[in-house]
Amino acid sequence: MTLFDSPSFAGHEGVHAFYDAKTGLKAIVAVHSTARGPAVGGCRMWNYASSEEALTDVLRLSRGMSYKNAVADLEMGGGKSVIIGDAKTQKTPELFRAFGRAINTLGGCYYSAEDVGVSVADIAEARTVTEYVLGLSDGPWGSGDPSPVTAEGVFRSNLATAKRIWGQDDLNGLTVSVQGAAGHVGAYLCGKLHAAGARLIITDIAEQALREVAERTNAEIVAPDAIYDVQADIYAPCALGATLNPETLPRLKVKAVCGAANNQLATPDIGERLAASGVLYAPDYVVNAGGIINVASELTARQTGGVYDPAWVELKLVRLMETLNEIFDRAADEGRPTHEIADAIAEARIQAARDARPV
Repeated sequence: MTLFDSPSFAGHEGVHAFYDAKTGLKAIVAVHSTARGPAVGGCRMWNYASSEEALTDVLRLSRGMSYKNAVADLEMGGGKSVIIGDAKTQKTPELFRAFGRAINTLGGCYYSAEDVGVSVADIAEARTVTEYVLGLSDGPWGSGDPSPVTAEGVFRSNLATAKRIWGQDDLNGLTVSVQGAAGHVGAYLCGKLHAAGARLIITDIAEQALREVAERTNAEIVAPDAIYDVQADIYAPCALGATLNPETLPRLKVKAVCGAANNQLATPDIGERLAASGVLYAPDYVVNAGGIINVASELTARQTGGVYDPAWVELKLVRLMETLNEIFDRAADEGRPTHEIADAIAEARIQAARDARPV
């Protein structure tokens, strides 16, 4: 199968492979769309089983960023990058400088930030050789680690989901099962859910960090694969994608899915099956858009010579929740799955930007 025949290609504007022999860098940058502005999306470092697996992942993530940025009403397109390697053993400053030089060759059509396996410090290393990275902590426009703002958006989405199903303004009496509870976003989210009255059942492969989260939140720990079998009200996937698939779907005992992970649906028909079974799905790229909103404020400040503006971020988060509730309303009114409604909103906004471009 060629790149253009891949079901994940989805009309990408550009796909770029980079290799640096000295540092061992193997990276792929996918630019899905620049219709609404420069493509923006984080860099993921993962020990992929094959380059084909890495390519599929970066293509899916890149398209998801286009939709996420559009549904969050940001003047940015969508892109993503992956570095093939073990983030625990193969990360070096030289590797991220090589990555910075690589994206510098794209001339600003793509801006990177942190993602799974990549830290703010790693991105700061890339910043020494390129201006096309975001999510930094220094300077008047620096927005810092986007994880807390991502978690805030996921938390508010959980509240909106609870309001929709149970008519309550908090999470008292509800149980939330959190996958990836020890991650950058998951740990922040668990703290917020606990403070709002939720009982937590959590899992992660990072056992020590997971125990620390459990101690802070009085959470019950289960084995990674057991998270699909627990009795809960809301399932919050906050690790890697595709955990909603034909194998896990029949095991879920929840009324809603609302988490931070990207590409939660292994295939679109899973969203249809969730709707048919009466499970409310809060579309992933709507729920987790808080971090990219935070990054967008940094990009705007850099472009205008201004400063990072938390008030602007808050306004965008409020608008994001309005969009999520619009998705819930339209899905109910039209009898369609929520992921289809979210896609329709994003695609309409992207197409409008393409139509407005001069020929």
